[in-house]
Amino acid sequence: MRPNVDRDIDTRERIQALQHSIATVIRGKDEAIRFSVVALLAGGHLLLEDVPGVGKTTLAHAMARSFDCSFQRIQFTSDLLPSDIIGISIYNQATRNFEFKAGPLFANVVLADEINRTTPKTQSSLLEAMNEGQVTADNHTYPLPRPFMVMATQNPVEHHGTYPLPESQLDRFLMRITMGYPRASSEKEILLSQSRNHPLDDLKPVLNAEDVLAIQEQVRRVTVDEVLVDYVLRIVQSTRSHEHLSLGVSPRGSLSLYRAAQALALVEGRGYVLPDDIKRLAKPVFAHRMTVNSKFSSTLKKIEQAELILDEIIESLEVPL
Repeated sequence: MRPNVDRDIDTRERIQALQHSIATVIRGKDEAIRFSVVALLAGGHLLLEDVPGVGKTTLAHAMARSFDCSFQRIQFTSDLLPSDIIGISIYNQATRNFEFKAGPLFANVVLADEINRTTPKTQSSLLEAMNEGQVTADNHTYPLPRPFMVMATQNPVEHHGTYPLPESQLDRFLMRITMGYPRASSEKEILLSQSRNHPLDDLKPVLNAEDVLAIQEQVRRVTVDEVLVDYVLRIVQSTRSHEHLSLGVSPRGSLSLYRAAQALALVEGRGYVLPDDIKRLAKPVFAHRMTVNSKFSSTLKKIEQAELILDEIIESLEVPL
C-alpha cells in the first residue's frame, strides 16, 4: 500500500476514535460532535448556544479529555477582568524585574463558560487570542500554545445580567451550534451511564496535540474545486445585498466556510469537498455573522430569522454539479 494511502487510513481512524470518545459521554448528538471536531480540525473556535443543562460544558470537557492537551475552564462573571484571563505582570523583588504570569487563556482548549455574562471589556480581551493565536500585555507579545481553541457557551433564553456578544466577537467564532434536548432513548442512556460515576472520569486521550496539528495541516490540502469557491461567494454576496439583512457575511466568514468544508470532507473520509458540505455548513458558519433588519417581520428569534433567510438564499442559487 502506498505511504499516502496509509496516512489517509490512519487519519480517518484517528478522527473516528476522537468522535467515538466524545460520543461515549455526549449521547445521541452525533451532528454536534461532528461539528465540534470540524471546528477543532479547521483551526477555529466554537460557540455553543443553548438552554442550561443540555451538555454544552460537558461537550467541551469531553473534547479536551479526548486528546492529550492542556485545558482551562473560565467561568465568566460580571466582575471578571481582562487580566484574570490573559495574565498579569508581577514585580519580582529578587530580580528587580516584572515577570509575566500567564492566565488561564494559555491552554490548548479554553472553555469560556457563559461568555455573555462578562463585560464587553473582558470579552474583547479574547479578540487577539482568537484571531492571531497570541496575546499582548505590557507591550510584549506572547504566543499561545498550539493547537488553540476557544469553546464558548451562552444561554440564549435568560438575558438578565448579560452582555450580548458584539458582531466583532461573533465573527471570531468559526461555527455556532446548538445541542437541543436529547431524545427519550438517549436521555435514558445518559441516566444509566451516570448511575455510578460520570463517564468523563473514564475518558482517556486518543490523540495528542501533535496529532491534531498534523490533521489540521491535512485539512488544508483537501481539494476545493473552483466552482465550489464561486458557489460559496455567491451565497456570501447574496447575504450582503439581501433586503432583510443589515449586515452580511464578512470575508472572514467566507474563509471560515471554506476551511470548515475542507475539515468536514476529511472527517467523512474524503479528500475533496462536495456541494452538500457547503449547504450543510452554511447555517452553523454564517447565521451568527448576519444581522437581520426590522424589515423582516417575524416572531422568530434573530438567529432563527437569519437561518430562514439563509435557507431561502441557498434554495434560490443553482448548485454546482
